[in-house]
Amino acid sequence: MFGNVPRELPQRIALILLPRFSFLPFAGLVESFRLANRMSGRELYRWKLVSTDALPVAASNEVVLKVDGDLTAAEDCDSVVICGGIDVHTINARALTGWLRKADRRGADLGAICTGSYVMAKAGLLDGHRCTIHWENLAGFCEDFPEIEVTSELFEIDRNRFTCSGGTAAIDMMLNVIARQHGHELAASVADQFMHERIRDQHDRQRISLPARLGVRHPKLLAVIGTMEQNLEEPLSRSELARGADLSTRQLERLFRKYLSRSPARYYLELRLNKARLLLLQTNMSVIDVALACGFVSASHFSKCYRDFFGRTPRKERGLPLKGEAEEAEIAALR
Repeated sequence: MFGNVPRELPQRIALILLPRFSFLPFAGLVESFRLANRMSGRELYRWKLVSTDALPVAASNEVVLKVDGDLTAAEDCDSVVICGGIDVHTINARALTGWLRKADRRGADLGAICTGSYVMAKAGLLDGHRCTIHWENLAGFCEDFPEIEVTSELFEIDRNRFTCSGGTAAIDMMLNVIARQHGHELAASVADQFMHERIRDQHDRQRISLPARLGVRHPKLLAVIGTMEQNLEEPLSRSELARGADLSTRQLERLFRKYLSRSPARYYLELRLNKARLLLLQTNMSVIDVALACGFVSASHFSKCYRDFFGRTPRKERGLPLKGEAEEAEIAALR
């Protein structure tokens, strides 16, 4: 199981870099390995960078990293980490998924940071395991893999599978692993080097709290917004929202106008449209399926609301040309 004391040292880890991988969680992992070695005075971790074709890989911030080889260079590693990032669902990962299945059969621990969970799921390697993914990709992942148990935890370690939501959570995951494998004192020393004042556990939230995110602390308003966020596919009526927070509809309207400068209906619509944008950009769902998943009863109404808010149609959001019947329907919907 990943996180147990390794059978031998150093623990050999392969980091598979996907195109446009997220640099921050990748750096968090590598620096955790480096600092654990430095602070312990021993080589606890040894890592190598690989790509599917042995060519350098550009991160999402356009930093290009040289690698130590292709996937064959990782065959002697105890653990494999898939480093994902932007547009991972568009990557042709057939060769990688086949290699990962072979690595699983030889007993390697398999993990992912950020959207690398998508590749593992596509390979069938998360079936029967808990996993997590970055909050921005959570809705799309659930739509694509409804049978997989996905959580909104910072990280998940389930037997020989480990997944991390990304960002600085990669540091917290490794600090927890270092503590399990080599003691809390070493993990605390590494955290001090990061100036990371608290080692978060997996149950800490991914996103900052609603009050901090919105700059609002009114408890009933926050309760309504929380209810909205949990009911995007089947939106609740204004009266249902008000009744759930023990408010009148007039009080509900006043709260939204006072603190958020918009009506409850407008705020709810914006939540649904923002979710729709994430699904359009991160999944291969059809436009009508995205519309239904976000509480719209028709593609035409969805397209009109989407263009009014974002200034472009759902098809253009994906960079698709309008043509034929689809073009006529979408143009008609926007008149």
